[in-house]
Amino acid sequence: MSAASKWTPDMLQSPADRATHLEQRRAQLLPIVDDLRRLAREVQAEVKEYDSIEGDLPGQARLRAWYVSNPLFKAADDVEQAIADLISFNGRFQKSYEDLPVKRETKRQRKALAKGKAKQAIESPPADTAPGPPEKSHFGDVFDGLRRGA
Repeated sequence: MSAASKWTPDMLQSPADRATHLEQRRAQLLPIVDDLRRLAREVQAEVKEYDSIEGDLPGQARLRAWYVSNPLFKAADDVEQAIADLISFNGRFQKSYEDLPVKRETKRQRKALAKGKAKQAIESPPADTAPGPPEKSHFGDVFDGLRRGA
């Protein structure tokens, strides 16, 4: 894929194309993350060296340095999170559109097989449990109602 062409949704249909897309984006974004972190550290070190401004409380200059440099660190974290989100997209796409139909078909086949076995069991019960009159116990008819309701 040339640098001038853009990715489209139909290009992300295969696992190989999604992996290529992820690697291209990772190659683009990781240098940006590294540059932002380097710049944030340098800015933080620079502003920590500034003298206190008249009227500062103790530690206020250090707090101001953190306040100023923190957005650069956050920007680096956000770009790094974008890479993690692309990885998440790949996993979700595979799970929802490639694995799910296979999983559902397997479940459908298992269900049909179980249904076929149940139907076969109803049509031809095993020989050792042939239906017949229930055994009479030596207690007579006293417990017949209890057995039926249980």
